Amino acid sequence: MATGHTIAPTVQIVFARAFRRHVDCPDEHVTGATIGEVLEAYFASHPATRTYVVDDTGAVRRHVALFLDDELISDRTTLTDPVADGSRVHVFQALSGG
Repeated sequence: MATGHTIAPTVQIVFARAFRRHVDCPDEHVTGATIGEVLEAYFASHPATRTYVVDDTGAVRRHVALFLDDELISDRTTLTDPVADGSRVHVFQALSGG
């Protein structure tokens, strides 16, 4: 019999090596139904990582790229992209300049 409760997906969050030069950000499995929830779960365990990934409004920083599995996330502002159980979120420093 269903209880009406849903279980949030378990997602692996993986940081590029470039981030590790600046902040302790081990790869980890967290739960959440959206990119925002996944990040918040990660930040709860690794609060110093927050300022490297999101700005004061909670949006993804300009020089950070987030991929959900193999796709760049579409909502960098409110982070509502849904995640599936077993997905991976990859966090990269975006390169710019010339």
